[in-house]
Amino acid sequence: MASSLAIRGIRKCFGKGERAVEVLKRIDIDVAPGEFLILVGPSGCGKSTLLNIIAGLEQPTEGQVLIAGRDVVHVPPAQRDIAMVFQSYALYPNMSVADNIGFALEMRNMPKAQRQARILQVATLLQMEHLLERRPAQLSGGQRQRVAMGRALAREPQLFLFDEPLSNLDAKLRVEMRAEIKRLHQLSGITSVYVTHDQIEAMTLGSRIAVMKGGVLQQLGTPDDIYRRPANTYVASFIGSPTMNLIEGRAAQAGSFAILEAELPLAAPVFGVQLQLGLRPEHIALDDAAPWRGQVLVVEPTGADTYVVVQTAAGRVTVRTLPQGRVSPGDNVGLGVSAAHASWFDAQTGERVAA
Repeated sequence: MASSLAIRGIRKCFGKGERAVEVLKRIDIDVAPGEFLILVGPSGCGKSTLLNIIAGLEQPTEGQVLIAGRDVVHVPPAQRDIAMVFQSYALYPNMSVADNIGFALEMRNMPKAQRQARILQVATLLQMEHLLERRPAQLSGGQRQRVAMGRALAREPQLFLFDEPLSNLDAKLRVEMRAEIKRLHQLSGITSVYVTHDQIEAMTLGSRIAVMKGGVLQQLGTPDDIYRRPANTYVASFIGSPTMNLIEGRAAQAGSFAILEAELPLAAPVFGVQLQLGLRPEHIALDDAAPWRGQVLVVEPTGADTYVVVQTAAGRVTVRTLPQGRVSPGDNVGLGVSAAHASWFDAQTGERVAA
C-alpha cells in the first residue's frame, strides 16, 4: 500500500553565522498516498536539496520529514524504505540487466527463486525481458534508464524519488520515457517525488506541482491550477510554453483596462491601481476589428499550431493561431482578448489579485 509523505517546516542552511546561506525557507508540503509530486524550478532553487533531505542524503537545519506518519529525519537512508532514480543511471557495468535489477533483493537475502521471479516480473513490466542477459554497455540510454527504474521498482519501496532522470536523453527519447514513467506510476501506485527544471515534464507527469524559486515554495497545485491560475508573475512566466503574456496597465473604470495605446474591454478586480494582465497565447486572437494593434515580428509554425510574435506599444505579445493563418512579418494586426481567461497581478508585488 502506498505511503504518505509530509514535509513540515523544512529549512536548510549551508555554512554558519553571518556566512550562512539559507537554501530552503520553511517548506511545507503534504503528499497523499499514491500521489506523483513534481518539484520544479530553475537551477539553484533548492529542489534537489529538498529531494536529498527526503532521501536522507542531507540533514535539514530545521523541520520534519514524515513517511507514513513516522519522522525519518534522523533515520539513515538505508532504513527509510525509499528507492531513488538518478540523472546518471548508476548501474554496475560488470553485471547483467537481471543482476542490476535484482541487486537490492540479493542484499536483502531474498531467496533465489523468489528473486528471479521478481526480476522477471519487473522486466516484463518494463518490456525488456529479452535484454536480461545484456550488460549496460550494450544498452541504449533509454534502456539503461529503464534498468535503473527496474532496480528501484523491484524493491517495492514506500517512496520513489526521481532526480532529473531524463536530463541525459535526447528530445525524442525524453518524450517516450515520460510516457513510460507515467505508465509505471499508474501501475505501481507508489508515492513519487520527481525533481525537474523542465516545465513540460512537470505538466505532463505530475498529479500536483510544487513550483520553487530561491528556496521558497511559490505555488502548490494541480497542473491545471498552476497553468490557469498562477499565484504570481513568476509562476505565470515559468509554467507554459510559450509563457503567459504579461501586459501592464491601469483599471481606470468599470469594464475597462487601459494600456498604453488602447482600452481593453476587461473588468479588472480592482480600480485605480497599476496591474499586470496575464493572458496565455491561446487566449489572444488576431482580430482586424480590435483596437489593440501591433506589428508582426516573427511567425513560428509548429505543425499543429502557429505562434505569432507581435510588437505592441505595451510590449511583445505571443499569439497562438491555427496553422492556416495568413500573416507575415511586418503586417499590422489587431489583437482580441478573452476576458474569461484573464489573470490579474499587482504590478508592484507580482502577486495574483483575486477576481
